[in-house]
Amino acid sequence: MIQSGNVGWAIEDPAVIEGMGQIPRHRFVNEAFLDEAIDNHPLPIGCGQPISQAHIVPLMTQELRVSPGARVLEIGTGSDYQATVLAELGVEVYTIGIIGALAETAEAALDELGYTDVHVFNGDGTEGWPEQAPFDAIIVTAAPDHVPPPLLAQRGVGGGMIIPVGPVGACQVLWRITRTGEESYESVSLGGAQFVPLTRQDESP
Repeated sequence: MIQSGNVGWAIEDPAVIEGMGQIPRHRFVNEAFLDEAIDNHPLPIGCGQPISQAHIVPLMTQELRVSPGARVLEIGTGSDYQATVLAELGVEVYTIGIIGALAETAEAALDELGYTDVHVFNGDGTEGWPEQAPFDAIIVTAAPDHVPPPLLAQRGVGGGMIIPVGPVGACQVLWRITRTGEESYESVSLGGAQFVPLTRQDESP
């Protein structure tokens, strides 16, 4: 079991634990912070963006509840540490990053590490990836102030979404939202969280 000493979240899914063991987090960390790569706090990756704290990636992965062969949309490419963890579970990942330089860096890292089932797109994640929808699950690694409607619509029935919601600097909540019907959803709070804001196209650098 992986236990976060800071917040008490336990990671018990053996597939997630095994997958995390295959991922060198230091490969996705800025060289200046390599000695902190295994510490449980965010680290800068450039362009004002961080790689998530160590415990949040396995937590979100576990709560996504996906099986090998699933198609997952990731919003917020960043370093794409999260996508590699999903790929280790046998998942095909479609990831969208709004900052072009980070999307290019992440794609190069994924190619170097041999993750051929991760597809990177530079664009506005609030619109999702309609050409590839529906997805079995969606994972969002930055916080909007509300759940973008296109993301609700781009999952098949039964598909889950893990998303933090709330303004920066205030209380955010990490949600698991399951699509239970064509127009019905079930939401479960996974607790408080703190993420960078989900940037829209007209707000991007």
